[in-house]
Amino acid sequence: MSRHAYQPAAIDRRNFLSRTLCGAAAGALAGKLRSAEATEASPGRMRLSCSSINFSSLPIEQACQRIAALGFEAVDIWSAHAGCPHLDDVAKRLGPAGLKDLLARHRLKLCAFSVYVGGYRRYAELLGKAGGGVAVRGSAPACKPGELTAAMTAFLETLKPEIEAAEKHNAYLAIENHAGALFNTLDSLKAFCQLNRHPRVGLALAPYHLQAIKASVEEAIAVAGRQLFFFYAWQNAPAEQQLPGIGPTDCTPWLAALAKADYRRYVTPFMHHEPSPDAMSAALARSCDYLRKCAQTLPRLH
Repeated sequence: MSRHAYQPAAIDRRNFLSRTLCGAAAGALAGKLRSAEATEASPGRMRLSCSSINFSSLPIEQACQRIAALGFEAVDIWSAHAGCPHLDDVAKRLGPAGLKDLLARHRLKLCAFSVYVGGYRRYAELLGKAGGGVAVRGSAPACKPGELTAAMTAFLETLKPEIEAAEKHNAYLAIENHAGALFNTLDSLKAFCQLNRHPRVGLALAPYHLQAIKASVEEAIAVAGRQLFFFYAWQNAPAEQQLPGIGPTDCTPWLAALAKADYRRYVTPFMHHEPSPDAMSAALARSCDYLRKCAQTLPRLH
């Protein structure tokens, strides 16, 4: 599940489009598929990434060393949420060449920049020069149910400057669902997917917040479909129990839903309020082992 080059699926997309769509609609969908495919990897196995904020007390070099040692394939580098220093440090001290060298040293790919603090455009050039990829961000304030379509339309309009930057710097914007935000219900996710027409804009799903409102994670994945750009393997539970395999949630249905939706990007086991680096490493190792065992029950993911 990666954002890098992948082999086309067995289906003949051209014939599929010709059977199901015509004219401009077919052209628009084909363009969207091509844009998404440019950042994805071959289907068939689960790929795990780690968010650097889980080691925010360490310098980015040590965080990457830990992440690689745990067997993760990629890293999601965070800006200053909860004081995480990593992305700003990379921007000021390493630059794109230094970041690429750091990742190469540890055989890590760049999964994403999480830019909840600072915003995407602040880091757009850095992301582009580092190879491009996904920028994860928040949405907008919540609205009344009757105002959802108008609010979503207005939000998408505000993204235009970021979309222009994403096109210039080979990036994709992933909007996260969050408590108290515009993206916080299944209806809001449906409205987004119906109104969004740009292939560089998609969703970052956080099951933690879906479980908080008793929404189905599997349904949310189905709603997102090919517009799902980032997935947190993150459950609504205290402390380390937020991680898969430590908390009570059976995450196999999540992975099955991702497979059904043809999700080909990274899965990111996640928690907030991380413990010490050693305890965090132990918890993530346990979580990764659990996710891999879940994936082994699903032929398309192991």
